[in-house]
Amino acid sequence: MAIRESLRMISFPMQEFCYNSDLSGGSLLVRESRVIADLLLNNATDSEWHQAVNLDNRLQKRSPATAQRLARVLRKRLGRWAPSFWYALRDGDDELATQLAFAAALDRNLLLVEFMETVVRDAFVVRTEALARYQWLDFLEDRAFRDPSIADLAEISKKKIGQVVFRMLAEVGLLQSTRTCRLQHIVVRPEVNSLLNSSHRDRIRACLNVSSANPAE
Repeated sequence: MAIRESLRMISFPMQEFCYNSDLSGGSLLVRESRVIADLLLNNATDSEWHQAVNLDNRLQKRSPATAQRLARVLRKRLGRWAPSFWYALRDGDDELATQLAFAAALDRNLLLVEFMETVVRDAFVVRTEALARYQWLDFLEDRAFRDPSIADLAEISKKKIGQVVFRMLAEVGLLQSTRTCRLQHIVVRPEVNSLLNSSHRDRIRACLNVSSANPAE
C-alpha cells in the first residue's frame, strides 16, 4: 500500500508530442523510390547500399551527400511496408507507382495525413475550385498547438514544406499543377486500395480516396 501511494506521488514527465515529419526531405521521388524498393527486395547489405547509392549513383544525384540524404528518407518511408508493396512500386506502371509513393509519404507523415483529412477533404466537400497557399500556413498555425516546435520554424521553412506538399498533390494528380493549384479528382487504383486494406491502413486509404464521393470506400 505504501509503495502504491509513493508511486502516485512521483511526477513522471509527459513526453511532448512531435509530428516528426520528413516532408522537407523531398516530394514523392517516384523513380528514386523504385530504386530503394529494389534494394529492399534484394535485402541489400550495408556495403551494397553504399555501392548502389554512393558509388553507382543509382539515384542519379549530383553529390553523394544528396544521394545519401534521399536514400535515408525513402528507406524510412518504404521500410514500413511489406514486400508486396515494394514489388508493386518497383514493377508497376507510372500511375501505380506514383499512388504507392504517395501512400508511403502519407504513412510516414502524420502532418500530411491531417492536412488531407481537413483542408483537402473540406475543399472537395464544398467543391472549392483550387487550394490556396495560405491554407497550408493556416493549417500549420493550428497544428502548432499540438506540436510547439512548428511555431519555431522559420517562415521560409514553413513555405518550403508547403511547396513540397503541393508538389506531392500535383504529382499524384489531386492538383492540376502547382501553378494553378486547381483541384481535380483521381481514381485510386484497385491494387493500391487492396494493399492498403490488407495492411489495415484505413486512414491512408481514405486520404488517397479524398476526391471520391465516398473517401472511406
